[in-house]
Amino acid sequence: MPVSANGLSSELLEELAALAAEKTAEGGLRLMGEGGILPELAQHLMQAALEAEMELHLAAEAGRVGGRGSRSGGNMRNGYRAKKVMTEVGPVTVQVPRDRLGTFSPRLLPRYARRTGALDEMVLSLTAKGLTSGEIVAHLAEVYGMTTTKETVSTITDKALESMAEWRTRPLDPVYPVVFIDAIHVRIRDGHVANRPIYVAIAVTADGYREILGLRAGDGGEGAKYWQTVLTEIKNRGVRDVLMLVCDGLSALPDAVNVVWPQTVVQTCIVHLIRNSLRYASRRDWADVARDLKPVYTAVNEEQARRRLDEFSETWGKKYPSIAQSWERAWSEFVPFLGLPDAIRQVVYTTNAIESLNARYRRAAHACGHFPNETAALKRLYLATLALDPSGRGRQRWNNRWKSALNEFDLLFDGRLSAGRV
Repeated sequence: MPVSANGLSSELLEELAALAAEKTAEGGLRLMGEGGILPELAQHLMQAALEAEMELHLAAEAGRVGGRGSRSGGNMRNGYRAKKVMTEVGPVTVQVPRDRLGTFSPRLLPRYARRTGALDEMVLSLTAKGLTSGEIVAHLAEVYGMTTTKETVSTITDKALESMAEWRTRPLDPVYPVVFIDAIHVRIRDGHVANRPIYVAIAVTADGYREILGLRAGDGGEGAKYWQTVLTEIKNRGVRDVLMLVCDGLSALPDAVNVVWPQTVVQTCIVHLIRNSLRYASRRDWADVARDLKPVYTAVNEEQARRRLDEFSETWGKKYPSIAQSWERAWSEFVPFLGLPDAIRQVVYTTNAIESLNARYRRAAHACGHFPNETAALKRLYLATLALDPSGRGRQRWNNRWKSALNEFDLLFDGRLSAGRV
């Protein structure tokens, strides 16, 4: 008789289909929650699995002591105890078998467990997608008929702390072609509620994948000095060299980076420069200002870029003098961009990749309003990272043209990329 991947015969599946049709004709089929067909099926399956586990346990003990039963010195059944379990399809009450010697601990439902592992995974997934503890409690009650508390949800999500600690200290690659850094601010209550920076670093690996290197909570405003601490920690995890580091133009950051990796080229994000320029301009002039700035950052070399900036200043200098001045202040971090081949320019042109990640982080953080401590904030953002990619590293292909950029990186940086991977 044909069976499914889970061992269900076609005859059984047909009986279930007939039952579903009968329930539908009677007024509707309820799958999950109180009165649902799936909790009832789960109850019978779990009960049968517990009975099978007890039989295996007694047989194993009988083999060790030479027989079953108290007279032979072995073990035997000793009734049942009722246990209400929260499952992913709703609450289920099962009768857990007991043994005379008290040595039976079922793998399906370990002692003191009131939830299945699948339910824990569901709560972690809902948290990662931005739901608050109160919203998760309401969701479980509405959809699955479960009665739980925000404290229980917090206990479940605390299981992620151990894996988060491992993730934040895992070894990293010895060399990265590009690292993007940025910080977001979340509200943390530590005596009083205040905005605290969370430092985020993303790298493009030599194989062309994006990798989230880690998260770290700061104790004040975003600053170059603390970034030096963050980057030193990344270096201590095995990163010997970074070819280029792209940032949003934070002052004094190049010096902090060069303390950690002396050969690293610090590049200001071009998109940030454009956005900062538009802040000085009226909205009706944005399109024209952006159009006249494009020749500056698409110039073939520094000399041409300087001429284009002078032309821009002649056109807009009287109306918006601060725009050209902002480019002058960032010139030393902007100039490296002009010496890059087109394939690399496409990679380091913008920090949009990290900004996209930060948007996810902000959405998850804003749902909570504020956090009781920095551990709670980091846990929330770590779970948001897992929602991006179950591996927890946030790895995905950077772009389809990475191979050409990779070759350009190796040529431009004198083989440091290949040497670091050996």
